[in-house]
Amino acid sequence: MVEITIPKPDDWHLHLRDGAMLEGVLSYSARDFARAIIMPNLMPPVVTSADAKAYRDRIMAALPEGMGFTPLMTLYLTEGTDPADVASAHASGLVTAVKLYPAGATTNSSSGVRDLSKAMPVLEKMAEIGMPLCIHGEVTDPAVDIFDREAVFIETVLDPLRRQLPELKITLEHITTSNGIDYVMGADANLAGSITTHHLMINRNAILAGGIKPHYYCLPVAKRESHRLALRRAATSGDSRFFLGTDSAPHVDPLKECACGCAGIFTSINTLSCLAHVFEEDNALAKLAGFASLYGPAWYGLPVNIETVTLKKRDQPVAWPERIETGDGPVTVFDPMVPIHWEVA
Repeated sequence: MVEITIPKPDDWHLHLRDGAMLEGVLSYSARDFARAIIMPNLMPPVVTSADAKAYRDRIMAALPEGMGFTPLMTLYLTEGTDPADVASAHASGLVTAVKLYPAGATTNSSSGVRDLSKAMPVLEKMAEIGMPLCIHGEVTDPAVDIFDREAVFIETVLDPLRRQLPELKITLEHITTSNGIDYVMGADANLAGSITTHHLMINRNAILAGGIKPHYYCLPVAKRESHRLALRRAATSGDSRFFLGTDSAPHVDPLKECACGCAGIFTSINTLSCLAHVFEEDNALAKLAGFASLYGPAWYGLPVNIETVTLKKRDQPVAWPERIETGDGPVTVFDPMVPIHWEVA
């Protein structure tokens, strides 16, 4: 196959940042994606419906003229989040989901949840109204090895939460382990998982083998090859519980290339090309539309996009810039480390 046309995809986990960075990266998502779940971990975070409206307005103001794109807003869950405000924001269509960051788990998560019991009134209201909870699934206990934090979170936090509140609709975001895949596949209802582009393509060797490579560092951190292969089997299986969430997360190079570098990989610019490569390698191109375009909308109760995107396979590898320039500084583009021959037509 040298050409494939699919409904225009959506990105069910995206960091756009704010200000000059937002203006620098937004067009890459808007080109290839019709909608995206926008992460709320700004500084300060998007906690209230008023915050979400103001952030959505800034996104739309930064959208280049002539481009169509719908930001699906989320609220940042805190132990003081107002259930009534959440319910009102959801009923109005302003906010699609709420995001749970365990405090300290990743970039700008210090305001996240330390004691989940204090957030239960919000979660109970969300279960009542059918509002999804998006979860960064890692514990932050320093005694837990960083490569085990997703598995421990599933066992000690996620599973007890689902037993206590089985009606709550949960997206386990950016799954990185076979443990996460198995847990989603074992659920009867109300649980789905998003998978990133980069976790389908790299394992932890990309970060550590032959020297530290900060532009492959993300959270959750990439795991062993066996886990990467489990993610690929799930993504290319046609199981509708798994769909694309890029977790594209730009940081300027000086904040990546330093003694304490930030976590995040910028993949919006080449995600669709990389996905076509992965699905072709796994003899699953016919299932790409499900993963990228169909299963996410079904999970979030939205229509499939009418517009389409065509990917073509070319003889010579596609070349992307090594980095893009933003008003905040340069941002390095994800390098898949293998030649990619698919491009968006």
